[in-house]
Amino acid sequence: MNQYNPNKILGLMLLMLLSFSCSSKLDFDQVNDFKLEPVFIANLSAFEIPANQFVVNGMEQNMVFGAKDFDIFRDASFQKNLRRADFFFEINNTINKSYTIDILLLDGNDQLLETISFIVPAYSGTQKLITQTEVFENARVDLLKRTKKMEFVITMGAGPALNANSPGSLKLRSSATVYLLVE
Repeated sequence: MNQYNPNKILGLMLLMLLSFSCSSKLDFDQVNDFKLEPVFIANLSAFEIPANQFVVNGMEQNMVFGAKDFDIFRDASFQKNLRRADFFFEINNTINKSYTIDILLLDGNDQLLETISFIVPAYSGTQKLITQTEVFENARVDLLKRTKKMEFVITMGAGPALNANSPGSLKLRSSATVYLLVE
């Protein structure tokens, strides 16, 4: 009479399974194909100007904010890996007067590289948010890399005359979404 020992059969099967191992050739050249694509989001600029600040000595005045340092691309690695940047702007005008807002991008010698313009209608009792996204890629990314300063020029348009008691304000908020490619 032949008896089968289940432990011996199980051991024999386990030994057979272990003898058929899988292996593949390792490809260390995969490191050369390694890519990182980080995305950063940051505040760009913001201001709120009450209506009465457009009045100086009883006279309406346009505004120019002096050139603000914008040298965010001074890091060579950041500059090398920048592939795209999206600037998002949101403007809220609660003054009964229209405006034009020009954002000037300047190089290190204060030479104008590009102007981003917004036409802002007068407040008419209901909120109208003006939003705009500027996409910098390809040739525009190269221009952005040369930008060292931003200047804001706010020009008044049509609407009733302002005085020291005029209500409302002009608000701008902006952010930047930056896309990098690290190889």
